[in-house]
Amino acid sequence: MKRSFTAFAACTALLASISLNTQAHQHPEAFIKSPVNGATVSSPVKIEFGLKGMMVSPAGTGPKNSGHHHLIVDGKVPALDKPMGGEVKHFGKGQTQTSLELAPGKHTLQLIMGDKAHTPHKEPVISKQITITVK
Repeated sequence: MKRSFTAFAACTALLASISLNTQAHQHPEAFIKSPVNGATVSSPVKIEFGLKGMMVSPAGTGPKNSGHHHLIVDGKVPALDKPMGGEVKHFGKGQTQTSLELAPGKHTLQLIMGDKAHTPHKEPVISKQITITVK
């Protein structure tokens, strides 16, 4: 009985170690939950933000592995070494969705996470850009 308990304990410790190491090496991922890439939508457009491997927290607060969303509409990723300004829509209260009035036509959407000081993280967390059509 003692030998099987020792083997069980060793296996449990090994699995825990593998789990912790896997989590530590995962890079956080930002993504747009909805609308999906290629969707045709009506305005106002409801946009839901997604985030894995990091906590959402309001600007100026939160632990090291946290941040808040910034949405790029029809633009490019801003400079990664400065606070983000007017080129992005800022969600500093920790919001995870928004509703935007967009003109008919094609639009691109992309998320970038900002830290307490609205600056992209040292290892930037940027979503894939999606394209939607507003009818």
